Amino acid sequence: MPLSPVDIHNKEFTRGFRGYNEDEVNEFLMQIIKDYEVVLKEKKELESKLLTSNEQIGHYNSIESTLQKSIVIAQEAAEEVRRNSTKEAKLIVKEAEKNADRIVNEALSKARRIALEIEELKKQSKVFRNRFKMIVEAQLDLIESDDWDHLLEYEIDSTELERLDTPVE
Repeated sequence: MPLSPVDIHNKEFTRGFRGYNEDEVNEFLMQIIKDYEVVLKEKKELESKLLTSNEQIGHYNSIESTLQKSIVIAQEAAEEVRRNSTKEAKLIVKEAEKNADRIVNEALSKARRIALEIEELKKQSKVFRNRFKMIVEAQLDLIESDDWDHLLEYEIDSTELERLDTPVE
């Protein structure tokens, strides 16, 4: 156990022949007691500061631990957000590709229908043209027939017309 200032103060030395000067020894002991009290006081202050510092270090270590946990949680949350964003982006791309395929298929289907309609219209126009040509040719044949010439050659006698014009009594 360390000495206390009281232990130093109460220390009794045996007297010997031609020993040390008692007043000098007492004065030196008093100086040691004062210095030792100062040292003990400083020690208590330092122990108190050390305790406070250890408490602060414990507090800061706790804060550091909490911050590290928070950083880990934030990193995990950021990673989760990144994964979710990636998934969502992939879903959006798939949906867009599906819509694009649907639009392309609808456009191809419509183009096929239009091509079929064009072919049908071409067929109908050929049929119409052939029929119209046949009608025109038939009318031309009719116009060019000899029947018209016979009509122009036909003459009616004017006396006969007069006779037809007079009333019968």
